[in-house]
Amino acid sequence: MELKYVSTRDANEVVSASQAILKGLANGGGLFVPTTIPKLDVSLEDLSKMSYQQTAYEVMKLFLTDFTESELKTCIERAYDSKFDTDEIAPLVYADGAYYLELFHGSTIAFKDMALSILPHLMITSARKNNVKNDIVILTATSGDTGKAALAGFAGVEGTRIIVFYPKDGVSPIQKQQMVTQLGDNTLVVGIDGNFDQAQTGVKQMFADKEMAAELDAKGFQFSSANSINIGRLVPQIVYYVYSYAKLVENEKIKPGDKINVVVPTGNFGNILAAFYAKNMGLPIAKLICASNENKVLYDFFSTGVYDKNRDFVLTNSPSMDILISSNLERLIYRIAGEDSVKNAELMRQLNETGKYEITPEMKAQLDEFYGNYTDEAETAKTIHDLYEKTGYVIDTHTAVAAGVYAKYKADTNDDTTTVIASTASPFKFARSVMSAIDSKYESMEDFALVDELSKVAGVEVPKAVEEIRDAEVRHKTICAVDEMPQVVRDFLV
Repeated sequence: MELKYVSTRDANEVVSASQAILKGLANGGGLFVPTTIPKLDVSLEDLSKMSYQQTAYEVMKLFLTDFTESELKTCIERAYDSKFDTDEIAPLVYADGAYYLELFHGSTIAFKDMALSILPHLMITSARKNNVKNDIVILTATSGDTGKAALAGFAGVEGTRIIVFYPKDGVSPIQKQQMVTQLGDNTLVVGIDGNFDQAQTGVKQMFADKEMAAELDAKGFQFSSANSINIGRLVPQIVYYVYSYAKLVENEKIKPGDKINVVVPTGNFGNILAAFYAKNMGLPIAKLICASNENKVLYDFFSTGVYDKNRDFVLTNSPSMDILISSNLERLIYRIAGEDSVKNAELMRQLNETGKYEITPEMKAQLDEFYGNYTDEAETAKTIHDLYEKTGYVIDTHTAVAAGVYAKYKADTNDDTTTVIASTASPFKFARSVMSAIDSKYESMEDFALVDELSKVAGVEVPKAVEEIRDAEVRHKTICAVDEMPQVVRDFLV
């Protein structure tokens, strides 16, 4: 039976999976969600014997029901191939009482590769299925990782263009260098004078601009998104939670049916939402632990039931989480609102107009499976330092936020359930922050010298993604104000 997708803000907008992937954002700013969350139809024992690619098929076939078996398997094979530096794709590493799910073995060394390696293939297949003749213009805002992963996925893909906006002072030096050196005539990278939330709002406004859509349609273009607002980004992320559980079973760390906890460092809420979907598919997850940095809007929400973005925006050493508008939270709000699009749309209207909303006590009661907390900058650095001193294992700043919050969770609850921590980026992507946390003596070294030193300290080769940008030419130099974003898009497309 075909699984359909509905807008969180309009119950009358119902589309197929391929149509949802093509559109990215629903009309009126809503997000597409599946009308039901399907249940896993293979046993945990069987999953434990499967490769990552086989697991991906078993999960994704349930969500992308208008794709044929051949279409979906082809997309998976093209995505999860030798661009990953390990056959496991997402290995588990045990360190100091938890299992770190390393999601950074793809071509841009961040977890976004896990979904953005397959999204271009899903999108081109979707375009063919729906007889789309226009070029697809991927319009994306990034807080650091989505941008490069999307660029790497779509660069040179026929029938697509990709435009990435990033906060010019809000990403790490390595993240910025990865983006501004991107090859491909169909790519454009633009720094904005503003923060990620402003970039994301600017992108959403362009999606909602009907005049701009008509203007571009006349020229043979249509917008889609590579952000996690696109359901084609979210569905592939469910896979690695299922895979991590299966690997724990295979390695006899747990028995099939045993519950695990999952800790996710999150800003936009997409990565932990994927874990929530995995749980609702039947994966035995007990607690979903939501880890925030000093931009702790999600921690405050889980504590109080009030979502309030009216606060100072903090630039931290975990920049991919420097977000005050967690777009994917809307999918959870829609769910706990009883899948009432009118009720959800009203809350989103309040957020847009006043910067805040409050859920009802009945809605808040449905959030018991979540635990929220945060770490400040000093705590994050100490987590990196202490884990390295104790085990020799080096983690990046975002993973350290998760590890720090997990320590707080254990102190609060004494819960010793087997726990998986989503390790969302390679430490090489944030070498300065990581090395400074390990020892202050590194603070005076330049960026690529730090990379080499980190390689020695961690006993890990410098990833190809970092080596190839060491002396790469800067190709993208455009900087614009937030209100100039639409004109930058027009200039690139015409």
